[in-house]
Amino acid sequence: KLLNVLNRLVDAGNTVIVIEHNMDVIKSADYIIDLGPEGGDEGGNIIGCGTPEEIAEINESYTGQFLKKFLS
Repeated sequence: KLLNVLNRLVDAGNTVIVIEHNMDVIKSADYIIDLGPEGGDEGGNIIGCGTPEEIAEINESYTGQFLKKFLS
């Protein structure tokens, strides 16, 4: 349901910025900025930027490691 609403907003020409941990939402993104490597004081660095497929190829990215499974 959320993805349908987000897709309708994008289809109407809007830019949508989402902070999300749900892989169904992340794999549907046009562009990802992955922050890490950990959370809190150990995070906040840009690990990678790009499409879900590009993030999935970044070995240091926890998001990429999970995305790879969802994209296969």
